[in-house]
Amino acid sequence: MSSDEKNLIEILEEGHKVDIVKYIDYVSAPQAGAIATFSGTTRDMFEGKAVLELRYEAYVPMATRTLTSICTSARSNWDIHKIAVAHRLGPVPVGETSVFIAVSSVHRGDGLDACKFLIDELKATVPIWKKEVYTNGEIWKENSEFLEKRDGLVKKEHKRSCCGSKVRVQEDEEEHKDNSS
Repeated sequence: MSSDEKNLIEILEEGHKVDIVKYIDYVSAPQAGAIATFSGTTRDMFEGKAVLELRYEAYVPMATRTLTSICTSARSNWDIHKIAVAHRLGPVPVGETSVFIAVSSVHRGDGLDACKFLIDELKATVPIWKKEVYTNGEIWKENSEFLEKRDGLVKKEHKRSCCGSKVRVQEDEEEHKDNSS
């Protein structure tokens, strides 16, 4: 069985709830001594505002490809048997699950570390967008993991930019030549 065949990735259309038992059953195996899970649920308050629901939208083909890539990365870092990832689209009321991840592994350390990696990478890189709906309004939210990853990439690009200052110097020299003509 290839590693892709040991992944169950589902982006659930509006109106479909996450079936936690389905995903745990999928990753269960006699050789797995551990099953690590993460369940992200809609909470009732955020920064002092009463939350009614979360609403999710996604670019599903890209989200599925990105999740497959994340699963491949997890497998290259930890000894994992099976992975299941599910994310709902549409409205998700308070108390219901938006995202669920299950990872089976021989030992708990691999499963727990991989599960944390999977949710952090999902939130940082997968094209799924969240709107928080409050009793007094709504707002599209960027995940903090996305912002941290973006900011880290921007800092790395500035640090590693081998030509950035040279390009600016060349531009300045060109402007100088234009101005002196």
